[in-house]
Amino acid sequence: MSTTDIGWRGVAAVDVEEAEERERGARFTGGSRELLAELLRPYRSALMVLVGIVVVENGARLAIPSLVKVGIDSGIPPIRESGNVGPLGLVAGAVLLCSVVQAVARNRFLVQQGEVGQGVLYEVRRRVFRHFQALSPAFHDDYTSGRVISRQTSDVEAIYEMLETGFDGLVKAALTLVGTGVILLFLDWKLGLVALCSGPFLFLLTNWFRRSSADAYRGTREKVALVIVHFVESMGGIRAVQAFRREPRNQEIFDDVNDQYRLANLRAFRLVGLFMPGIKLIGNVTIATVLVYGGYLAYSGEVTVGVLAAFLLYLRQFFEPMQEISQFYNTFQSATAALDKLAGVLREEPGVPEPEHPVALDRARGELRFDHVHFAYVDGRPVVPDLDLTVPAGQTLAVVGTTGAGKTTLAKLATRFYDPVDGEVRLDGLDLRTLAADDLRRNVVMVTQENYLFSGSIADNIRFGRPEAAINDVVAAATALGAHDFIAALPEGYDTDVAQRGGRLSAGQRQLVAFARAFLADPAVLILDEATSSLDIPSERLVQEALHTVLAGRTAVIIAHRLSTVETADRVLVMEHGRVVEDGSPAELISRGEGRFADLHQAWLDSLA
Repeated sequence: MSTTDIGWRGVAAVDVEEAEERERGARFTGGSRELLAELLRPYRSALMVLVGIVVVENGARLAIPSLVKVGIDSGIPPIRESGNVGPLGLVAGAVLLCSVVQAVARNRFLVQQGEVGQGVLYEVRRRVFRHFQALSPAFHDDYTSGRVISRQTSDVEAIYEMLETGFDGLVKAALTLVGTGVILLFLDWKLGLVALCSGPFLFLLTNWFRRSSADAYRGTREKVALVIVHFVESMGGIRAVQAFRREPRNQEIFDDVNDQYRLANLRAFRLVGLFMPGIKLIGNVTIATVLVYGGYLAYSGEVTVGVLAAFLLYLRQFFEPMQEISQFYNTFQSATAALDKLAGVLREEPGVPEPEHPVALDRARGELRFDHVHFAYVDGRPVVPDLDLTVPAGQTLAVVGTTGAGKTTLAKLATRFYDPVDGEVRLDGLDLRTLAADDLRRNVVMVTQENYLFSGSIADNIRFGRPEAAINDVVAAATALGAHDFIAALPEGYDTDVAQRGGRLSAGQRQLVAFARAFLADPAVLILDEATSSLDIPSERLVQEALHTVLAGRTAVIIAHRLSTVETADRVLVMEHGRVVEDGSPAELISRGEGRFADLHQAWLDSLA
């Protein structure tokens, strides 16, 4: 099937996004290495303790085969000769002691490893969440919500899996390989050399697996991102999906990306399916060879039976770490792919960065000034070529114009969701780029036609901008906006849960709650971007009546198609292609009898007739 669309973005588009992400974080180099080092730095002491615990645990484990040798060679003969079980009892006690030491060390290791791992996970999630919030809306317009979820879930879990199993396996494997190799040569150098002849074969097999699995495990990370993106976007737009009977096509697309993920995992499993049995085969061939040759040496009296038994036990331990190393490499590949993506995201610079030395602004008067502002989006085409505009403090300015005239861009510049390419946007004479985000957001608030309501109560949504506000203040804000009556009529009043995205409220009710939220925040500048377009006529009348209260004593910029909203304005701007083509009071522009605003007003009157 064709993969030209995924949801409404396209598989190809997501593939391009993943390619760009790989460029941001380059295969565990640079930023990803630095990120891992930063995350582990606070736990350096704990990591050293963990290494010490692993050393103790492996020391106890490596001692057991040697104790078996002593038991066979020195503990059994006294029983045969005199019935003295003391030496064998001492050896058995030593084996039991080593087992207890192993168990205690393992317990301490798992507990402390969990503390380190959870601490790292906490810090990763905190950093990613904080950084995603700091990035500009322009970034979030391009970065799909599914990829955001993938960064916070599967990628973070991949890092934890490496810390949980990888550290233990790698350190234990290194200690076991070195320790066992030395002991084998110490027990009998001839048998030791025979056993170590397997080394080149192990090296070749491991090197092949390392090279082949790198791309395979990176592929699984990329394909799971496709699955998450399509699932999240389809469920997020479920109303549109059902309204346009999109379910069959979306199912086809999901089956396709899901199959890609399945095939990517199968490729990784096939590699493991060759590597794991290969290690076992080399190990068993080596054990068989040592058993034959060692048996001959034992028969000829060159080694004791205890040495041969200990040797075979150590050989089993020698090959076990190879499987652990392969498992570590699997988790390491997944974790490095995740680190690459997370490092790439964390290196993203906010489109509207915080000033290094912000100018303090407590309560603004509310004067807005656009000083020869030029702005263009990423394609370079100017949306606002040269805007020179002053909105005095306390003035209510209405901005009208056709779609694409630059009205919403003006609102986004005034709230500093974007910075101008040239020129300055000033609040009370201060360039917005010099103000701290907290000061700016406290003084300038925007209400849009699709204001987001969060899961929780109506009261919590109204006090979103002022979490410390008392319930009396919440009720007062709702009353001023005409929202109190419908809220009070709900089963739980202000404690009613609005559900996800405010699904339990009508569009008009959601907008009234958003107005109350802005009113309670009490900004110096209030920007309404098509804020009444989703209201029905009764709700709009309620808002029109409340607007006089809401706008009193503050600067307001109202962007609207409905001229009923514009009637409350002191001044009207008509924009076209990012330029102001008409400017004056509503009465003045209407009295001219001609012009864009007069034509719009006449068309509105005709629609009411």
